[in-house]
Amino acid sequence: MHSLRQRYGGNLIHTHAGPNMVIINPLSAPSMYSEKVMHMFKGCRREDTAPHIYAVAQSAYRNLLTTRQDQSIVLLGKSGSGKTTNCQHLVQYLVSIAGSTGKIFSGEKWQAVYTILEAFGNSSTSMNTNASRFSQIVSLDFDQAGQVASASIQTMLLEKLRVAKRPETESTFNVFYYMMSGADSTLRTELHFNHFAENSAFGIAPQSKPEDKQKSSQQFTKLQAAMKVLGISVEEQRALWLILGAIYHLGAAGATKEADEAGRKQFARHEWAQKAAYLLGCTLEELSSSIFKHQAKGPMQRSTSFRGGPDEAGAGDSSGSKITALDCLEAMASGLYSELFTLVISLVNRALKSSQHSLCSLLIVDTPGFQNPRMAKRQRGATFEELCHNYAQERLQTLFHERTFVQELERYKEENIELALDDIESSTSMSVAAIDQASTQALVRTLARTDEARGLLWLMEEEAVQPGGSEDTLLERLFSYYGPDQGDNKGHALLLKSDKPHHFLLGHSHGTDWVEYDAQGWLSHAKQNPASQNAATLLQDSQKKNISSLFSSRSGGPTVLSGSIAGLEGGSQLALRRATSMRKTFTTGMAAVKKKSLCIQIKLQVDALLDTVRRSRVHFVHCLLPKADAVGVGGEPRVAHGESCDSGLMQLDVGLLRAQLRGSKLIDALRIYRQGYPDHMVFSEFRRRFDVLAPHLTKKHGRHYIVTDEKRAVEELLESLDLENSSYHMGLSRVFFRAGTLAKLEEQRDVQTRRNITMFQAACRGYLARQAFKKRKIQDLAIRCIQKNIKKNKGVKGWPWWKVFTTVRPLIEVQLTEEQIRGKDEEIQQLKGRLEKVEKERNELRLNSDRLESRITELSSELADERNTGESASQLLESETSERLRLEKDMKDLQTKFDSMKKSMDSMEMEVMETRLLRASELNGEMDDDDTGGEWRLKYERAIREIEFTKKRLQQEFDDKLEMEQQNKRQLERRLSDLQADNEEVQRTAQQLKKKCQRLTAELQDTKLHLEGQQSRNHDLEKKQRKFDSEQNLSQEEVQREKNIREMLSREKDMLTGEVFTLRQQLQDKDLEMCAQNVKLEQLEAELLDLSSQETKDEASLSKVKKTMRDLEAKVKDQEEELDEQAGTIQMLEQAKLRLEMETERLRQTHSKEIESKDEEVEEIRQSCSKKLKQIEVRLEEEYDDKQKVLRERRELETKLLSSQDQVNPRDVESEKRLRKDLKRTKALLADAQIMLDHMKNNAPSKREIAQLKNQLEESEFTCTAAVKARKSMEVEIEDLHVQMDDISKAKQALEEQLSRLQREKNDLQSRMEEDQEDMNELMKKHKSAVSQSTQNLAQISDLQAQLEEALKQKQDVQEKLSALQSQLEFQETSMVEKSLVSRQEAKIREMETKMEFEKTQVKRLESLVARLKENLEKLTEERDHRSTSETREKEQNKRLQRQIRDVKEEMGELAKKEGEASRKKHELEMDIESLEAANQSLQADLKLAFKRIGDLQAAIEDEMESDDNEDLINSEGDSSDSEVEDRVDGVKSWLSKNKGSTKNLSDDGSLKSASPPSRRRFCFDKSDEEEVEKEGGASRGSYRSRNTRGSYLNNSDSEDKPSETT
Repeated sequence: MHSLRQRYGGNLIHTHAGPNMVIINPLSAPSMYSEKVMHMFKGCRREDTAPHIYAVAQSAYRNLLTTRQDQSIVLLGKSGSGKTTNCQHLVQYLVSIAGSTGKIFSGEKWQAVYTILEAFGNSSTSMNTNASRFSQIVSLDFDQAGQVASASIQTMLLEKLRVAKRPETESTFNVFYYMMSGADSTLRTELHFNHFAENSAFGIAPQSKPEDKQKSSQQFTKLQAAMKVLGISVEEQRALWLILGAIYHLGAAGATKEADEAGRKQFARHEWAQKAAYLLGCTLEELSSSIFKHQAKGPMQRSTSFRGGPDEAGAGDSSGSKITALDCLEAMASGLYSELFTLVISLVNRALKSSQHSLCSLLIVDTPGFQNPRMAKRQRGATFEELCHNYAQERLQTLFHERTFVQELERYKEENIELALDDIESSTSMSVAAIDQASTQALVRTLARTDEARGLLWLMEEEAVQPGGSEDTLLERLFSYYGPDQGDNKGHALLLKSDKPHHFLLGHSHGTDWVEYDAQGWLSHAKQNPASQNAATLLQDSQKKNISSLFSSRSGGPTVLSGSIAGLEGGSQLALRRATSMRKTFTTGMAAVKKKSLCIQIKLQVDALLDTVRRSRVHFVHCLLPKADAVGVGGEPRVAHGESCDSGLMQLDVGLLRAQLRGSKLIDALRIYRQGYPDHMVFSEFRRRFDVLAPHLTKKHGRHYIVTDEKRAVEELLESLDLENSSYHMGLSRVFFRAGTLAKLEEQRDVQTRRNITMFQAACRGYLARQAFKKRKIQDLAIRCIQKNIKKNKGVKGWPWWKVFTTVRPLIEVQLTEEQIRGKDEEIQQLKGRLEKVEKERNELRLNSDRLESRITELSSELADERNTGESASQLLESETSERLRLEKDMKDLQTKFDSMKKSMDSMEMEVMETRLLRASELNGEMDDDDTGGEWRLKYERAIREIEFTKKRLQQEFDDKLEMEQQNKRQLERRLSDLQADNEEVQRTAQQLKKKCQRLTAELQDTKLHLEGQQSRNHDLEKKQRKFDSEQNLSQEEVQREKNIREMLSREKDMLTGEVFTLRQQLQDKDLEMCAQNVKLEQLEAELLDLSSQETKDEASLSKVKKTMRDLEAKVKDQEEELDEQAGTIQMLEQAKLRLEMETERLRQTHSKEIESKDEEVEEIRQSCSKKLKQIEVRLEEEYDDKQKVLRERRELETKLLSSQDQVNPRDVESEKRLRKDLKRTKALLADAQIMLDHMKNNAPSKREIAQLKNQLEESEFTCTAAVKARKSMEVEIEDLHVQMDDISKAKQALEEQLSRLQREKNDLQSRMEEDQEDMNELMKKHKSAVSQSTQNLAQISDLQAQLEEALKQKQDVQEKLSALQSQLEFQETSMVEKSLVSRQEAKIREMETKMEFEKTQVKRLESLVARLKENLEKLTEERDHRSTSETREKEQNKRLQRQIRDVKEEMGELAKKEGEASRKKHELEMDIESLEAANQSLQADLKLAFKRIGDLQAAIEDEMESDDNEDLINSEGDSSDSEVEDRVDGVKSWLSKNKGSTKNLSDDGSLKSASPPSRRRFCFDKSDEEEVEKEGGASRGSYRSRNTRGSYLNNSDSEDKPSETT
């Protein structure tokens, strides 16, 4: 609550509550829904984004792309909490971010869609100025690329009766006001809107305020523009306006309140009805007959699915006769508007549908929120439509409870995960059951009222067809099923009676939102009015073509299910699948029987909605109201973006917000999210996904390692990931994670994946660079080769043989190359033909596979339909079989009863015969013993008097004791009521303590979670510390390595300086040698001069020698210049070497200084970090000790509290037992006192006994006061415990503050450590750069050494050349040889070499051409093999698909056989039931005949007895016999009256009418008993019987035997 208030005060209306999103509706439109904000959330994960409605859309869209599974977003909340606005934001985000192919779906189009829906489906209510009056499912279908391929909208639960009837202060749909205010003159003339009616039966009137008229006119212009955007033509718009105008004119026409003298129902104002008929395109007579005549043009559909006999028809007639003319008119208006709304939805879907292939879909569910008139300060009761909307919200809340609690706990139970959670409260199933609970005999067609509990919708359906059904009986039955019992606490019941008549209270949202409903007139919603059905026929038969064309085209299409769900048309495969699933909801099981019922349609629509949502992954968004007084203002105000929010608007109603949070169970959901393991993955999936985080395991097992035990592999992976043990739990088939753990793993995986991709890119770039370098090398070689060939070609260009060769060689090779090219072209053509053939076959196979897949989907859908129909048939069959078995059982019971009755009748007849014979024999013996009868009679009378006296005495004593016991009972009841009141107080206190204990346990769980979080953070710190230590050790090792390298470099430097010194000495020696050589050269030149002067050879030889001498002098000068250059280069190299030595020395010194300083800094940082870590460890230990102390004290207090509770409870029980014992003792004492009082009345009492009784009474009062004092002392102890618990909570808060402070300090230290780590990284970078610089210096030194060696080698070469020149000079001086022959041979050799090189290049070119052709051939063969393998694979797939199709056909045949057998069995069972019913009827006829015979027998017996009495009266000789006969007749009559009461109906003439079969034997037995009584009475009176009376008795017995024989 604190978080919500703080965020709402900061204009942050979105908050994460675990996996759910909580949105508090702002009273002004904030500027947080722009395109810039949309692109901020694009492509982000849920963990990386702030709470926002766009984050929910992005999360659902991301899951849809990754899992390829359908997603759905369900919006929950009260009316006016902003559900529809958030639905629009969701759709706009998805359309703008995902995009669509060809930009078919734009934001403008969706804005037009919502403009139309708002006009035709919204209205102003007491809770919201622009409330949605229908439920909708917005379906967005996405293709393979993640773009929106198609879309559709399905609507249900439209409040169509709002057109004609609605609560006060509420308006009809917005489109009427838009049309009346914004229609232009031509449209007004066409719609006859030039003059409006003064009053309307529907209450539709134009707006009175000018600003409202202006707004409505603007909205009508916007509505027309929206229709134009969606492609709704002008004629189609005109048809819509005509129907709306006709509805208005029907309301203006009105209807008569009562029928006229002829009994007809008609319009009140015919001129307005004539206008309505004109607009609808029909005559007034047709319109009147469609509205007011009960015989519909089609067959009249009943509101229920019962099929009965004439009793039902009579019931239907009686209920139908109560429909008034106004009801018929309202039904017609609602039917017209329902058809109009369905047409609008179909036109919208026509603009949204597309034929593109779609892969998966995203559903957005928007329903009207919870309605409670009391929140708007209205005194009226809620209507039936509001009940339907509340019921839909309750069902969605049940789905939230099921997904959040039930499935999670079941998953934990399946995976053997023990989780210590509080008792999760039950879902809203009780309030839902009170509305829609079905009977187990729902499929059996019966109208009888049973005692089985069922919901309000089912009761409405039953009461609507019952002859005496009313709202009173409806509520009585509802309260008998779901109302509170007499002894139960009313707080646990969700259905209560109201003080107002026909009102009841229903607790929604787990009893946090009590809504008072007014059930007056609800049964009319369950009765189908024929006028509403005639609306569609009237529109289809209209004379106006624009109306009839629209509705006649829709008559054949399956766009509506039973007039309930609209928008089932669609072009995509997913839309057809959704429509098929919704149709299954209406055609399977109970729905197939009850789909025509108006009440059950509501349940079926909500079932279809939930079935569609359950097939996807659900994301819940809870919309909350900020305060109650904002409800009447309007939940969704239209404020321009950018307006400043008033500070008063940011205030919250805490009570209302708390009630909404409790009703939605968000706190429990958040608790189970935090305490449980919300994220889970299957072992194999987790291993495959996060195996990249443990590359050493992959190296250990190998790339192609087959995992035999997935659980063990996952355990190894988790151990290598170094996770906290409490952050995950291993189940039986999957691994579970705490909240946030999986997100961290995903982040680590992303980092590792980025690193791997970067390394892969680097490897790829390196490979490409190497390939490019190889290519450049080959190009360089080729260029050099070309240059060389060009030089050679220039040399041989003028050679005649070369010209002959170049002209003849191409002519020789032309034939060969042409044949090869021709063969290759033929091969290429063949391969192209084969390629085209393979492509054609592949396309055919692809088409076949697509066709087979579509056929498989169709067959699977047909199979599912057949299965559903089979299931419904099996359910019907099971119900019929259960009913048949019950009837058979009843039949067997009746048969056994009949047999037993027959046996008892036979035995009774035998007993009657025996008693008659015995009575005749006794009468013969009584004549002899007549004298002794008087004494026995006197004794008998005396005994009777004594018995009566004792009876009176005992009755008086019993009355006295009863009165005493009643007094004692009243006293005990008073005491018991007092004890019950005390017990209730104790229970209340115990409940309060229990709540406090629960709160404390919740706080304890929170502290445990905080402790676990602290431990996880400590674990992370330890990991970072270990990482820091390892990095520090590595850095120290690197520093040591650098020191060693530095020492080695210094040693190498010393060695190099020594080598340089030696090289310098050698260079000086070489300079000396050069000087000596120059001296020798000068001497040789002088000698040559001397020789030239001395020689006297011919001038020719002398000139030659001089020429050679000049050449040698030039060469010597060149060599001297080269030597000078080499000496200059050597000096430059020496200078560079000196500079490098100086630079290396300087760098070494600076590097050593920097390393020393950085070592000191690292040491200081390490010491400071170790000190800080020690301080943190000490603080953590102290904090842990404090926590342990607090927890220990808390445990002690909990144990004390539990012990005190245990002591309280036993003390209460002991006190109760003691009080009961005292009560028993006082009862015994009172009884003793009563006895003593009685004794004192007889005997004088003693005062001592009275004193003892007083003392005992005082002792009992003293014990009572002691018990009360003990109870008060226990209450004081409990209050002390409460105070201690408060102190503990305060200490806990202080510890939490200390924890937060320590956490802040820890974060500061961590930030400092990170800064030090960055400094350390910079130092390491500098160190590495220095090392690289030193290596470069070493490389330069090695290069200089190599150059020096090369210079030495060149020097040696120069010396060798000098020696060779000297030797040549000497040879030239000695002998001059002719060189023309040598030059000619050398030219021939060069020519042959060029020819050889040319041949080699030709051979290489041909070889490269052959290799290239071979590579092409190999590629073509590989492609051919690949195509053949793919062809075989596709053939195998085709065969597999054919096998699957064959299996599906076999399953279809088996299902058809099973269905035939089931139908045959059903037919046989029906025949058996008919035969049993016939047998039952025959048995009942036999029973009736038997009853009739018994009645005739009784009448005959009575007649015989009267005749016998008459004979006795005639033949009797004394007054005693006359009185005896009269007594006998009176006894028989009394018996007959008794028998009449037992058999329920005895007529005056003696015939017997009975509902249950009477017993013939019982009759005989009772008669014999009467005769015995009369016999005893006669014996006591001592009357004698003559021989004539004996004969009369014998005649009587004979006469009684005759009718028995006839029967």
